[in-house]
Amino acid sequence: MPKDERLGEILLKENLITPKQFQDALKEAKEKNIRIGEALTSLGILKENEILQFLAKTYKLPSVNLEKVKLDPDVVRIIPADVARRHKLIAIRRTGPTLMVAMSDPTNLSAIDEINFLTGYNTEPVVALEHQIMKAIEEYYGIKEEQAPVVEKGFQEIFEGEEVGLEVIEEKEAEEGAEELKRAAEDAPVVKFVNKLIHDAVRLKASDIHMEPYEKEFRIRLRIDGVLQEVVKPPLKMKNAITSRVKIMSDMQLDEKRRPQDGRIKMRVGNNDIDMRVSCLPTVFGEKIVIRLLDKSNLQLDMTKLGFEEDQLKHFKEAINKPYGMVLITGPTGSGKTTTLYSALSELNKVDVNISTAEDPVEYNLPGINQVHIREDVGLSFAAALRAFLRQDPDIIMVGEIRDYETAEIAIKAALTGHLVLSTLHTNDAPSTVTRLLNMGIEPFLLTASLNLVGAQRLCRKICQNCKEEEKVSPKVLVELGMTPDEVEGLKIYRGRGCEKCNGGYKGRIAVYEIMPLYEELKELILNNASAGELKKAGIALGMKTLRRSALNKLKEGLVDIKEVIRVTAAD
Repeated sequence: MPKDERLGEILLKENLITPKQFQDALKEAKEKNIRIGEALTSLGILKENEILQFLAKTYKLPSVNLEKVKLDPDVVRIIPADVARRHKLIAIRRTGPTLMVAMSDPTNLSAIDEINFLTGYNTEPVVALEHQIMKAIEEYYGIKEEQAPVVEKGFQEIFEGEEVGLEVIEEKEAEEGAEELKRAAEDAPVVKFVNKLIHDAVRLKASDIHMEPYEKEFRIRLRIDGVLQEVVKPPLKMKNAITSRVKIMSDMQLDEKRRPQDGRIKMRVGNNDIDMRVSCLPTVFGEKIVIRLLDKSNLQLDMTKLGFEEDQLKHFKEAINKPYGMVLITGPTGSGKTTTLYSALSELNKVDVNISTAEDPVEYNLPGINQVHIREDVGLSFAAALRAFLRQDPDIIMVGEIRDYETAEIAIKAALTGHLVLSTLHTNDAPSTVTRLLNMGIEPFLLTASLNLVGAQRLCRKICQNCKEEEKVSPKVLVELGMTPDEVEGLKIYRGRGCEKCNGGYKGRIAVYEIMPLYEELKELILNNASAGELKKAGIALGMKTLRRSALNKLKEGLVDIKEVIRVTAAD
């Protein structure tokens, strides 16, 4: 069925416009970078109400001219901004349990189902022109002044706006032979834009900035609370200048565009010194840049605030306070493993212990701890660093990641010879970590003798407490998620509506944990080559809370919503 992109073809087929008018509209749309519906009206070929009447007749639905309707911002924000943009729709009226939604494609049943689930309302679609919907989305959602000025002000306004005071603490000269790129990168507007972008990313507590070149556009996204969000699309012609500016700041070779490069930037934003790791990757349409922002002021070292439940924290503290043995934290990239290990090291960091860490790379500098940056290119691998640590009279060793048999073997030997070893692995849950180490070639008797505890974790976005509201959820859904009928009875479930203080109903993140101490019963199972499933079943019987159960407990406490439980944890 017709969408705005194919509107011209449909109108042509219905003989409402001539082939010449269609070609003229296509040309106008391309030159002015507008949609074909706008082009047809701007050229005077058709009036907007004529197009709307045609769409209404085609879909057999009512139509609405959004330029003549004033919407209620609270009604608009019932639908999350990312959903509205993705499906090109906007909420225009709420009547009891029904939400009237203007759509460019009202036959999009998946969009209607998604809205019904997310909002709890029954969706009543009406037809609207796509360009009017997108204009209304920008007007009513926008990105608030509090949220992301870079985003909605548009490129030109950012250039003309007030200068942002950032001080680059370390910046080196560009390579010789790249004078033209260097001149473009040092133009005042480009410098101002990159500074403004970094400034806003830090203020929004973004963890990463993605600069992505494509064939016909150049987009910039921020990862906020673990989720990427598009914030601005600078003109394509500015791509090289912006990329070059970042490369100069991070001491990369400007004229090298065929190989990946890594660099770092250190800047002072407000009163904070921000370390940034920069990665440059050649793609088909240019160089993609990812900037990882490391703001020490965001580092949470108080483990009571990380998200541990009371019994989980007790087991974790007991494991890290043992004089020797190994504690492993597992989870995917970006699940907060390093923060958990740093909080453990912070608690253990006393004047009478020697702590050494091997990290790739060192993310935050911790006073009183000897941190080593892994450099595979010069032979300084995790295994090599571990061997060196054992000659440095250590008490506690932290290995950034166990990637291979050699590193695992040395870590286990260190744990067996009177050292406490902390490390991470990439596995899905705590029990599968054991089978992963066995598959690497570690002997079961060595593993049971050395391993104190395994923890798995994920990060959930927290509900904004400013716009928190009750959400109607079917008890059947909660039971299917893993709750008991007794738990569900009388339970209130919450979600964030979305307000000027948050990011689509979410503000901040909290970890959910699966903590598995190595009980004697589990050691017996490991020695008998039990599977991960058998270990999990035994762990639950011994009181282990799975990731899903921990997330459901956070749901019951009103800290997270159902979408986050489903997004970050798998059913048991």
